[in-house]
Amino acid sequence: MRQMELRKKIIVAGTGNDIHSKATMLPVLIISLATFIIFFQGLMVAPLLPMLSAYFNTSVRHVSFIEPSYLLGYGLFTLFYAPLSDRLGRFKVIILSLLLFTILTLATTIVKDINQMILLRLLTGMGAAGVAPTTISWISDTFPYERRGYALGIFFGGMAGGTAFGSSVGALFSSLIGWKWLFVGVAAAGLAISILIIVLRNWLFDASKEVIGSQKNILSSFHTILSQKRARWGYSYVMFNGMFHSGIFAWLGYFFYKNYGSNEMQIGLTLLGYGIPGLLLGPFLGKLADRYGRSKIIPLGIFVGSLAVLLLSRQFCLAASCMLVTLLSLGFDLSHPLFAAIITTYSTNKGRQRGSLPFSCS
Repeated sequence: MRQMELRKKIIVAGTGNDIHSKATMLPVLIISLATFIIFFQGLMVAPLLPMLSAYFNTSVRHVSFIEPSYLLGYGLFTLFYAPLSDRLGRFKVIILSLLLFTILTLATTIVKDINQMILLRLLTGMGAAGVAPTTISWISDTFPYERRGYALGIFFGGMAGGTAFGSSVGALFSSLIGWKWLFVGVAAAGLAISILIIVLRNWLFDASKEVIGSQKNILSSFHTILSQKRARWGYSYVMFNGMFHSGIFAWLGYFFYKNYGSNEMQIGLTLLGYGIPGLLLGPFLGKLADRYGRSKIIPLGIFVGSLAVLLLSRQFCLAASCMLVTLLSLGFDLSHPLFAAIITTYSTNKGRQRGSLPFSCS
């Protein structure tokens, strides 16, 4: 009870001029830890391609499919978790997804060949896909639209941090302890975060704010949402922007290995830039969108991302390509988080503004 009362006081206090206070955003930071570790695990494999190629005695090209298989599972199942959280509640879906992620990450250490690993990566993506969209839904339940950008900025900052540190720190630790123990460590971190969220459940997820389960099935909800022209356009932009960024990133490890002969440590350092802009600037970009409007910033993000990929295709020197990876990340941070805020305004209930809708971050 004390935890619930404390959270109420924090949220109420944050609805005034002090919405961006540290106390108001503390629950967002805690729940975003789950997204951090999921994206850490998701992106830490990109620098490991040469190491895994030698371990499984197969080509780097074959091994490189572990990344798109993960993103495929993640992207497909994102569509189902957020509507499911409308029926079961945000807490249950986040914990279910986080525990599936933890178990499947640990199971990766016992694979016998690369095809088994590709399959398990697909399943891990499916299991992990519920945390991010449900957290976005929780943010939309808690914060009004005109102040939602800052909270989403923190959330996507955690995602960007996981991306950046996964690709760099993951490569460093794998060279010290081996790739299997790296997966064990990530699974342990996932379990620790799960326990933390369970212990703080009443504080993080005020029972009075939980979404009441709807009797509508998921397909019916999709039909209702997509019957709105604005929603159809919005989801189209989200899908193609997500396909663009995740598709490019999925092959960056192979790109640097093939064109520059980089090993796992060098690939990790080159990919460090992907995530740094979001980690450092995420909350600031969210506040900027709240102040000046998303319609002015999203086109800039699409342009920046497109320019970065166009220049990457020219295969400049290694240093220039590293800078372009950072520019590509900035393009993501100027577009995808802001699309998320727009998506949270669509609803299966006309006249109501909810965030309980599928949104793919992959």
